[in-house]
Amino acid sequence: MTTRIIVFALYFLGIFAIGLYSMRKTRDESDYWIAGGNLGWGLGGVTLAATHVSGGTFIGAVGAIHAFGWSFGWVLISIPLAYWFMAAVLAPRLMGTRELTLPSFIERRYYSKTARAIAAVIIMVAIMVYMQAQIVAGGLVANIAFGVPLTHGVVFFAILLLAYTVVGGMLAVVYADFVQMIIMLLGTVVALPLALRQIGGAGNLLHYAELTNPLALEWGTLPAALLFTMGLAFFLGSVATPEKIVRLYSMRDMHQIRRGILLTIIMVVTLNLMIMVLGLVSVVLFPTLPTGDLAMPMIARAVLPAFIGSLMLAAITSAIMSTAEALLIVAGSALSEDIFQTFFQRSASPRRRLIVGRIGVFIVGAAPLLFVLTGIGKGELIQLIVLLFSALMAASFFAPVIGGIFWRRATREGAIAAMLLGVTSAGAWKLWGAEAIDPVLPGFVVSVAAFVVVSLLTPPPPASALAPYFPEERAGEEAEPTGRASRPAKGA
Repeated sequence: MTTRIIVFALYFLGIFAIGLYSMRKTRDESDYWIAGGNLGWGLGGVTLAATHVSGGTFIGAVGAIHAFGWSFGWVLISIPLAYWFMAAVLAPRLMGTRELTLPSFIERRYYSKTARAIAAVIIMVAIMVYMQAQIVAGGLVANIAFGVPLTHGVVFFAILLLAYTVVGGMLAVVYADFVQMIIMLLGTVVALPLALRQIGGAGNLLHYAELTNPLALEWGTLPAALLFTMGLAFFLGSVATPEKIVRLYSMRDMHQIRRGILLTIIMVVTLNLMIMVLGLVSVVLFPTLPTGDLAMPMIARAVLPAFIGSLMLAAITSAIMSTAEALLIVAGSALSEDIFQTFFQRSASPRRRLIVGRIGVFIVGAAPLLFVLTGIGKGELIQLIVLLFSALMAASFFAPVIGGIFWRRATREGAIAAMLLGVTSAGAWKLWGAEAIDPVLPGFVVSVAAFVVVSLLTPPPPASALAPYFPEERAGEEAEPTGRASRPAKGA
């Protein structure tokens, strides 16, 4: 216990020192929301990887493999494909106009403040869902590490997370991500061989896993349709999530983005492979856990030596914090930049907007704590909550973002319909639909259909909305005589 207290005390002191340093370095909103848009590929790639590797990875993915067997691991294949898509397809179009938030892109491309507000509200609600998974994961770590009741651990972790993020902003998140990613990699690399030694080495893993749970190595523990749509949720959600797009805006140029995303893919794939192995080890060592979400913390506490186990628990905490911080920053910017400034005080000072943003961080972080304390979502595996967030993001934003930069005919009405009907369909499917299909599929299908049909039924967008994303439109717009009305965009 003493070792764990010392390790965690040093960890949190270091993280808060980074937050205070970053607060002093934060000069304006650009620093607070996108780290000044000046990150190189190293920091950019690490912070993107750290944002992805969350409690959903260290606790959720291990818990899902413990509960469903290795068949769940295949959905992780979709993640490097999503990052390739971001580098090859998405970033080249987006970087022509660097924004502070995803909803600000929605407003520019779809010439609509209403669309921007809808996007901001969806982001805030979806992040509350995701944050619930992260603070529950933090509570589980506190419960296993220090023996405190789960509820107390959840409250303590949420308070620490909110205090840190409110103070430092994106600069703090980036610097902390670098430290946290090192801890995650080091903790996992050290823990894996020690955990395998407990079962006599890697050669025994599959044999003992099958003896302990004959279904662990089967593909039928989850329906094939559910596995496929889970993978689809990860792919579409990873491409469309605002915290990932904000990290593209945070890097200097396309050269840095391509190298940074390559680094991200290497780090994420390496960690995911090690996590899958640890998930199977947990099946052998702890076959009767009340919930799979306890598997990884139990490995850290019961299998590893005191210092290494403490380091592993700190790595899990790092994973949770790195993602939660990123989401809270996005939520704060949604309230400050996309709602408050756009609709209430366009002339508000930067200082006032930052205050509102920090209030947004607090609100979005505190609301999920209330959900946990009142029992909403109780008993749900953390990874399934993470998948719901990915489904909501994919259903809301994939069509407006990807369609907006590749289809000239996309209109504001189409984007609004896609966001509203997509997120509603995904949410309704989660509540009342068949469990054999992840909510991302109906949400995505409805979103794309609404996007296309409504866009074709409404007037085409003005050339000014297309110019930032279609070079030929920009050239045509510049060639027009001064004072001439903007020509309508060509249909696609």
